[in-house]
Amino acid sequence: MSKKIVVTGIGASSPIGGTARETWEALLAGVSGAKTLDYDWVEQYELPVRFAAQAKVRPEEVLERPVAKRLDPSSQFALIAAMEAFADAGSPGVEPERLGVDWATGIGGLWSLLDAWDTLREKGPRRVMPLTVPMLMPNAPAAAVSMHFEARAYARTVASACASSSESIVNAYEHLQAGLADVVIAGGSESAVHPITLAAFSSMQALSKRNDSPETASRPYSVDRDGFVMGEGGAALVLETEEHALARGARIYAEIAGGGVTAESYHITAPEPEGKGASRAVEAALAAAGATAADVTHINAHATSTPTGDGAEYAALRAVFGDRVDTIPVSATKGATGHLLGGTGALEAVFAVLAVSERVAPPTINITEQDPAIPLSVSATPTPLGDGPQLAISNSFGFGGHNAVVAIRSV
Repeated sequence: MSKKIVVTGIGASSPIGGTARETWEALLAGVSGAKTLDYDWVEQYELPVRFAAQAKVRPEEVLERPVAKRLDPSSQFALIAAMEAFADAGSPGVEPERLGVDWATGIGGLWSLLDAWDTLREKGPRRVMPLTVPMLMPNAPAAAVSMHFEARAYARTVASACASSSESIVNAYEHLQAGLADVVIAGGSESAVHPITLAAFSSMQALSKRNDSPETASRPYSVDRDGFVMGEGGAALVLETEEHALARGARIYAEIAGGGVTAESYHITAPEPEGKGASRAVEAALAAAGATAADVTHINAHATSTPTGDGAEYAALRAVFGDRVDTIPVSATKGATGHLLGGTGALEAVFAVLAVSERVAPPTINITEQDPAIPLSVSATPTPLGDGPQLAISNSFGFGGHNAVVAIRSV
């Protein structure tokens, strides 16, 4: 790939902060976003898991009421993150036909769909909102961002489960390389803290059941890890060619050096035990970056804190990095934020961008005793990365065997 693609803006609404900077500072401070849910439906449905990592700042506190009312929460978070990122990038004065949107969601407008179903059953068809379908569509977040910014180059949606928004960033990188746009708003969002998802993930034994200690429930790499914590929110990055960014005098955070996307074709939920598909995605990202495994100085791991998932990812990393993998500073940030599903890759890409930019690997919280079978270099405190060139990879893996890895280089 001949063009250098850079990050000029970041935005986020997460369980630990209402903005990208607030989220980053809370992450460095070791804050957890998981809390007990205070809703009548928790007791009504006798849910086995009664906590989640909801967004710290509710969308209605940020968006004007008429705007919020026409959007599912997944689209609300998309718009909030994108607006912050675009402003952070200096609101690039780009022609609408040269501004693109690569967005992602794993589930989409879950609340709009199920609220409409409840209305239909309880009040009849005449009371179902006319905007129900536009609100529940998986492409609704991308459409909302596109229409807000009048982005007319394209507006594309990825739905690859928990790999979705890392894949959207890889797509944005490739679309900029192909000359389809000069500036792209890329990211992902999710709002699926709902009784049906909590019940379903609990049924498949995927969620932690530590109702007595939500803040410490997400325990990546810990010997007593028992599942992930549901999170919600969104994150966005403004990407553009270095030539375009320099021409307008933009601040540059980091370079999106490359990306890799693969499929495992192994199982609808379980990861391939040896991490073969995941390792190929890492290798593809490094190849696109013109880098080798020896160049990597930081890893933001997918690390959901499930018993099988963390081990499979370690196998994938060991296949690529060999023994050196146990010396590279690794951050498993879902310990703090929970798992944002389709929004998680974008949020963790923001973390990786800031890690290489500020030369610090964020901490991993809640490890009571690290699993000896996963002897990664994981720190409970922020870890300096040094003054030299930095190359990070940010991993995302999803149900269905979707793997997406983003390589991010310091500038």
